[in-house]
Amino acid sequence: MSEASEKPTRKRKKIEGGLVVRQATAADIPQIADLSDRAYEGTGMIGYSEGMVKGQLHHYPKGQFVIEAEGRIIAYCATFRISGEIALKPHTWGGITGSGYASRHDPEGEWLYGMEVCVDPEYRGYRLGQRLYNARKKLCQDEKMLGIVFAGRLPTLSKKLKRYGSVEDYIAAIVAKKERDPVLSFQLANHFEVLGVIPKYLEVDAASLGYGVHLRWKNPRILEQPRNPPKKVEYGKRLPDTVRVATVQYKQRRVESFEQFMKHVEYFVDVVADYKSDFVVFPEMFALQLLSIEDQQLSPSESIMALTRHTPRFKTEMREMALRYNINIIGGSHPTKMPNGRVENIAYVFLRDGRVFEQPKIHPTPNEVYWWDIEGGLTLNSIDTDCGPIGVLICYDSEFPELARHLVDQGILFLFVPFCTDERQSYLRVRYCCQARAVENQIYVVMSGNVGNLPGVANMDIQYGQSCVLTPCDFPFARDGIAAEATENVETVTFADLRPEALIMARNSGTVQNLKDRRHDVYGVRWTGK
Repeated sequence: MSEASEKPTRKRKKIEGGLVVRQATAADIPQIADLSDRAYEGTGMIGYSEGMVKGQLHHYPKGQFVIEAEGRIIAYCATFRISGEIALKPHTWGGITGSGYASRHDPEGEWLYGMEVCVDPEYRGYRLGQRLYNARKKLCQDEKMLGIVFAGRLPTLSKKLKRYGSVEDYIAAIVAKKERDPVLSFQLANHFEVLGVIPKYLEVDAASLGYGVHLRWKNPRILEQPRNPPKKVEYGKRLPDTVRVATVQYKQRRVESFEQFMKHVEYFVDVVADYKSDFVVFPEMFALQLLSIEDQQLSPSESIMALTRHTPRFKTEMREMALRYNINIIGGSHPTKMPNGRVENIAYVFLRDGRVFEQPKIHPTPNEVYWWDIEGGLTLNSIDTDCGPIGVLICYDSEFPELARHLVDQGILFLFVPFCTDERQSYLRVRYCCQARAVENQIYVVMSGNVGNLPGVANMDIQYGQSCVLTPCDFPFARDGIAAEATENVETVTFADLRPEALIMARNSGTVQNLKDRRHDVYGVRWTGK
């Protein structure tokens, strides 16, 4: 983590073609994660997960750079904006970076924070670090920021501290050019000044003994004083002014065939598309309606196999619907037997550009385990859409705040929660938790549930639902935090127009600023799944 060195290696590869320095894109994420693993191999530190890189890109896409050679990512640079009140005081790497997700990015921050530079060990010696530092400085100047701040590594400290007695004396020797460190000497040559030493900055950095060298580069084109007029607030990619969401409160009823089931689904997709909706959400387990075709109560294993047989066709036709009606579909959830033999409750997301994503339920309920032998999934990732990054949590998952926070760290603004509850107290557990997720993460939460019943289908005897669209509770939103709400236990569609910019304003200047005020120095969420 922090700033890696670019010391040449004996196994350096020769670059036959040219080098391209550019902003990172979502397509680069797997390669960046793999690069970071290789860059920190043998140091005791681990690289970035794909979720972390997603967060960095979603929070501040302008600030993430890669160097590409012959179609391969060989260097990466990550930055975000932050206020001097935070960056110029002692801090830890995890605290200031939001545990590596860049979730403390402040669109109004006057300083650029350098959280990462890493270079492929096989390509060191080509001044790749210098090229990335140049890109950072150009971004800082183009955006009229005051300068760049970060804490750098001291990879030679553990071997040389005994000779100098203290880390301060060792740094002084490097500044005086009596000693050389591959990282700090490079940074000093790039006109960074030492502000001090931060103990326990990154405790897993054994070579640096956990220390970070607090460094600053001042933008020579800007005086350190408030700028006037204030700059326009930006947040990542250009977001639409308004996003229209529709939640389907779906009635469970017997169907005679798969075709009849899809006609019911298409009816709602057609309706909400006529209203120019960007998203439509269906409930959890709504595909269990397909089991009524069998006209007999199946055993749990027979039920799962029956549903699994329908899965390929379900995915094909739902994808076609999303394309044909120009709408993003959160396709409820569909219990499925996976190729590895596990049974998982999968939410399929069909985007109007033809892409299809899968989000497994992380926490199956005791009922799901009993009736369907469902196991919890291991992946939870944000999904890039034309309306910004979104997340999906299936019903019970919304009752675990760490999951929503993990998605918010990846940059989501919209959380979709398909649910299936049998009576009011079950419903209210999900509802109250969803409202809490909206408040504590300053996001929109869209709930979609079933009504009606399916006699003869195990665990779908009765349904209680009241679908709704929830918001934070602050002045830009409805006073009670409810943008729209269906009448309970009737089949209907509920719409709401949501403004992403209102969330950004609330996060940075609201009555309360839950995300901004998190104590990253004392707690955080660390994802160990895939």
